[in-house]
Amino acid sequence: MTLSNASSSEHTVELERDVVVIGAGISGLVTARRLVEAGHTVAVLEARDRVGGRTWSQTIDGEFFEIGGQWVSSDQDALKALLRELGKETFPRYRDGNSIYISGDGERREFRGDFPVADTTQQQIQLMVDALDELAAQIDASAPWNHPRAAELDGIQFSTWLAGLSDDAEAIRIVDHYIAAGMLTKPSHCFSLLQAMLMVASAEKFEHLIDEGILLDERVVGGMQSVSEQIAAELGAEVVHLATPVRRLQWASNGDGAPGTVITTSDRVTVRSRFAVVAIPPNLYATIDYSPALPRPQQVAHQHHSMGLVIKAQAAYERPFWRDRGLSGTGFASHERVCEVYDNTVAGHDHGMLVGFIVSERADETWALPEDRRREAVLESFAAYFGEEALKPIAFYLSDWGSEEFTRGAYASSYDLGGLSRWGHLQNEPVGPVYFASSDIQGAGYLHVDGGVRIGTDTAARIGSAL
Repeated sequence: MTLSNASSSEHTVELERDVVVIGAGISGLVTARRLVEAGHTVAVLEARDRVGGRTWSQTIDGEFFEIGGQWVSSDQDALKALLRELGKETFPRYRDGNSIYISGDGERREFRGDFPVADTTQQQIQLMVDALDELAAQIDASAPWNHPRAAELDGIQFSTWLAGLSDDAEAIRIVDHYIAAGMLTKPSHCFSLLQAMLMVASAEKFEHLIDEGILLDERVVGGMQSVSEQIAAELGAEVVHLATPVRRLQWASNGDGAPGTVITTSDRVTVRSRFAVVAIPPNLYATIDYSPALPRPQQVAHQHHSMGLVIKAQAAYERPFWRDRGLSGTGFASHERVCEVYDNTVAGHDHGMLVGFIVSERADETWALPEDRRREAVLESFAAYFGEEALKPIAFYLSDWGSEEFTRGAYASSYDLGGLSRWGHLQNEPVGPVYFASSDIQGAGYLHVDGGVRIGTDTAARIGSAL
């Protein structure tokens, strides 16, 4: 089914709906799907010429690349239920064989199970993990700001907290990596201990963030973007409008205190509705003109919610050669340009594929390189794990979400130091008839597609009750 591409029209289309949803990522599309199921009329306005938000797939040089989010964790119940509902199939990530760890001094070690580090270092890792789990268990992931020491915990840099627990540099580097590089994609001095606690609590415990058999369990046949594509196709062209960036949201009271009509204006579509859902990342809220202006606390809060930064690097090969050597394709090296790497081969395909991640300052440094040198530098980093064969891919792609106009970073946004305790309680509160829905402001499932499914379902229920 072809979706509406409003930019092809010469005249503004005027629509009347119960609800307008801004953004056709998983949060917005699930919101729309649940509202339509409940019998309400909806218009979804998407700025891009595609659906899926931070999930995106393309065939490049004959190879299928998932450019954005792709994995299904074994504990992501909301996402897995949606996949069953849509009849989507999944396949497991390849993980047989040894993994690779490159230490801070450059020594390459193959291993299975725990990192191949000294027993004392392993004990220090466990000490920090246990301490973080204990703290995370004290908060509700949907309201971490309610912790009695929230402001205090939110003023402590995560890096400072780790340094106060241990003087084992390697142990600190490993634990730091999982939260800072692996999840929030920011240096650990940029976010607070409370933000790290939320990250752990949203997954229930630290193990769910470090056990690749849980976190990186499965992939969707046809790619994660196909989930959004199927939902959008079922909603149809009368509901989903592409290439339609929203410029203005305007609303007024009916006079009795109840919200009146919301007028949503884009270049090609104007929607009159009772409610609006802003289903875009918080760092993009300010790209819309609100009338009346959002309350002062929200305006201030949105300035302290910023995206992390990661480049997703993928290289396809004639075969998954690392498997011939008894390797799983998994590797970790906090000092390497590519700090994590995994076997990303599509099930049933003969060609092999590696996926790696370049995070934070290294992402800035890498993107500043000339294009030919950038490719060479990334492949050299793959080769540090798997040898010279990694230097000769048949296809190669770098996903730089920082240059995406309608995302501006990845994987997700988080608060500056002190921001979560100070403004977090506002993030899921509607302003008049305007609701906000994004995995970036979700508790359980925070940062993941699962969180987008959860907040979309919850937002539709809240608006459905009001309707």
